[in-house]
Amino acid sequence: MHGLADISGDDPTELLPPGYRVARWEVVEPIGTGGWATVHAGRLVEGHAEGVPGEESVALKVLPTAGLSPHQARKVADTARREVEFGRGSSHPRLIRLLDTFVLAEPDRPLLDGAIVLVMERAGRSLRDLLDAGVSEAEGARLVTEICEGLAHLHRSGWVHGDLKPDNILLMADGSVKLSDFGLVTQLTGTHGTHGYAPPMGTFDYLPPERWRAPLGEQGVEIRPSADIWALGITIHELFASGASPFPGATPMARGAATQEYADGRAPLRLDGALPPFWRALTADCLAPTHAARAPHTAESLLARVAERTATDVPPFVRASVRRGRRRAASLTLAVCAVGATVWPHVEHDTASGAPSAEPPGRIRVFNAEQSCRGRTDRNADCSLGLAIDPTRPYTVDNVVATRVWHGDELAVDCRLPLGMPIIDEADTHSAAWYRVRLPRGADRTAAWLPAVRTKDRPSVPDCPAPTPTG
Repeated sequence: MHGLADISGDDPTELLPPGYRVARWEVVEPIGTGGWATVHAGRLVEGHAEGVPGEESVALKVLPTAGLSPHQARKVADTARREVEFGRGSSHPRLIRLLDTFVLAEPDRPLLDGAIVLVMERAGRSLRDLLDAGVSEAEGARLVTEICEGLAHLHRSGWVHGDLKPDNILLMADGSVKLSDFGLVTQLTGTHGTHGYAPPMGTFDYLPPERWRAPLGEQGVEIRPSADIWALGITIHELFASGASPFPGATPMARGAATQEYADGRAPLRLDGALPPFWRALTADCLAPTHAARAPHTAESLLARVAERTATDVPPFVRASVRRGRRRAASLTLAVCAVGATVWPHVEHDTASGAPSAEPPGRIRVFNAEQSCRGRTDRNADCSLGLAIDPTRPYTVDNVVATRVWHGDELAVDCRLPLGMPIIDEADTHSAAWYRVRLPRGADRTAAWLPAVRTKDRPSVPDCPAPTPTG
């Protein structure tokens, strides 16, 4: 990839010297440079927009287009367009605000003429600046919590960041975290909104294994939220290991090769001994080698695990996300997800017959996303589906009842749990909702849990009572 130094012949941070006037702002000093852009500190020129908070001191991101080939210029313009479109439509305390944007008209300065300028909130420094010294576990927990807050908002709004890394995680003057650099942000537009398409760009050290082999189509390469989760795992490791990557190698390409060795099962995941046990487990989940294995570990579920670890309440925005038509108890269910055990209220039973004493509120039919299994009537074991014991724990072999179900089976359903362990099926349908279903007489238990992705029905049933965490 060509950078600004390649096209200017000079230090790219000197394109805008101190004192240079850019619309309402005056350039103070260079902050840094990237592949296509330079960033300068700016201040509001006296007499302009007095009293507008956040505009007194800004960051001016400049993307020159002069000297680029038509193909390169289109890439720069597309990057700026993505960032502007996202910035104008998004607002969240954990995202850097876009304040203004314009194109420079400087016919007497060919390198600046036609340059795109993005005016943004100015941060104090980036997370990269903290890595060499390392952080305490308490401070690391706060930083990861705030990163997850921003990431969860992005994913919930239907976007993938696409270039999450310490350089793009900014620390404001008060130390709070804000995500930045949305030039590769991608909107989720695929089936069920599970994926989008992005340019074949990014930072090698933070690309998930599947991106190294992703085919390039007319729309770009496929990208999913799990790509951000992988980058989060790398970032958490670097945060607690003083900047060290979990993958060995002297160059980004060498570390990328090590990533592929791990993803192919030819090398284990070796995490630095400096990571405390909780963060080792969290990082390992983020760095699961495949999209399917990583998908259950959403930004919101990771946020809840950190919140439980630090004995804090689930952050307000998580509560707000479940408040719409859901009981607050559901957010507490999220907070105990993947930690400890859960005691669930049992269905009342008739003591004489052992059967449920009341009629179930609804019925649902089981759905198998595998097309080859839908027309079968032989109850083939390969087409069977499992029911969980506890919907807030990982959906693994030790959390599945003995009774199996098949496509088309009809089950009595008592209630719905809006927020449990997120599940993704073979067609990439994703949901954290579960239904408590009744099992046939003679089964080893009377009720179990069916993931909402395993049915197309949406019966009108009440929310399930809140679980009681133990351990």
